[in-house]
Amino acid sequence: MFEAINIASTGLTAQRLKMDVIANNIANATTTRTTEGDGPYRRRRVVMQPINLRTRWKSPVYPFGLRTGEGQGVRVVKVERDETTPTRLVYDPGHPDAIKVGPKKGYVEYPNVNPVTEMVDMIAASRAYEANVRIINGEKEMFQQALLIGR
Repeated sequence: MFEAINIASTGLTAQRLKMDVIANNIANATTTRTTEGDGPYRRRRVVMQPINLRTRWKSPVYPFGLRTGEGQGVRVVKVERDETTPTRLVYDPGHPDAIKVGPKKGYVEYPNVNPVTEMVDMIAASRAYEANVRIINGEKEMFQQALLIGR
């Protein structure tokens, strides 16, 4: 009975985490040194996947059942660092984090965060969050109408 609300709530949780990660990316877009001291901040992204599909129609022929294609929401698998996109190099020999030796001497490594891309991702996550809220509100209205019919 409350299945749609449960599914939408998994989407709310996942999109909220995604918005938090994006906000963290934007906040660290110019951070040249992390607290661990391992160079500039690296962009992070949320990896999601559908929660296992519902299994039905168990029988002696199919003891484990058949999957019906009905999902049960989404879950966050991990938050991973983007190691594939290169960092930006800006020549600034006076910067305290400038590279001291080698062919990149005088360059400062900046994060691989593109604020425009992050804002687009934030808008998409925000709209997905709003869609899940609308689903929950729609379900709530249907339950209220069902209660009124029962009077």
